[in-house]
Amino acid sequence: MNISINPANFTYTGQKKFKIKNVPNVIDPLYENKKDYKKLLQEYRDEINELQKMMYAHNRHAMLLVFQAMDAAGKDGTIKHVMSGVNPHGIQIFAFKKPSDNELDHDFMWRTSRCLPERGRMGIFNRSYYEEVLVVKVHPQILTKYQRIPKAFTSDVDQAFEQRYEDIANFEQYIHRQGIHVMKFFLNLSKDEQKRRFLDRIDRPDKNWKFSEADVKERGYWDKYMTAYEEAINKTASPEAPWYVVPADDKKNMRLIVSQLILNEMRKLDMNYPIVTDERRAELQEIRKQLIED
Repeated sequence: MNISINPANFTYTGQKKFKIKNVPNVIDPLYENKKDYKKLLQEYRDEINELQKMMYAHNRHAMLLVFQAMDAAGKDGTIKHVMSGVNPHGIQIFAFKKPSDNELDHDFMWRTSRCLPERGRMGIFNRSYYEEVLVVKVHPQILTKYQRIPKAFTSDVDQAFEQRYEDIANFEQYIHRQGIHVMKFFLNLSKDEQKRRFLDRIDRPDKNWKFSEADVKERGYWDKYMTAYEEAINKTASPEAPWYVVPADDKKNMRLIVSQLILNEMRKLDMNYPIVTDERRAELQEIRKQLIED
């Protein structure tokens, strides 16, 4: 049986101020045990898949799911567990890491905008253009020293970031008007839980490949990152492109919440399978008759 959450508890549309210190990293479990969790998640996967098939057939809407979080918050696992039941034809997944030399030769949104989902599909961004106001905000020398932007546009760093917030918000409004429904997820991991997961990656040989010394280095900027997330959410949240702040210390809970939030938006979409006319049905019956007689 489906559990029910109140989407308003996790949603930020710019109508209320987001304060990261006031939101939880964990809430009471939405599942009774591991078996119950698996059953619930499968139900959500099945419905997401059914709605996505209709979206694909309708060929008008698209969805963009953006996942942002600190290292070890569970972006990869959430995408895998929530979307694994969806027909591969209907989803497009992109992970954005350090920009390549070619990407630095373009505007800061080029590498992500060229990966936007086609009509009928769901696009998933594991990290996104928001790195430009998160990592780059924490390390502004990336903007002033390494990105190939004329100095006239980077001499005032604060103004440059304000302009990026504005550019991102305008971009999301634009793609919304083209039929791309934007959902942005911040998986809200606590610093203590990140530490526990880092230690687990070191202690378990099968997880050693996941560990990077760079992750620990970035952990040293935790407070700056929290400030950057707070500013980014407050400056880019809108009714058309909301942020969803999801408690991430309990991975199972997080996946169930993300699943329900996605379903909540998909159920709102005005879409249907193409209507077959009486004339077309008659044509199909004639074709069927020919096939049988062949």
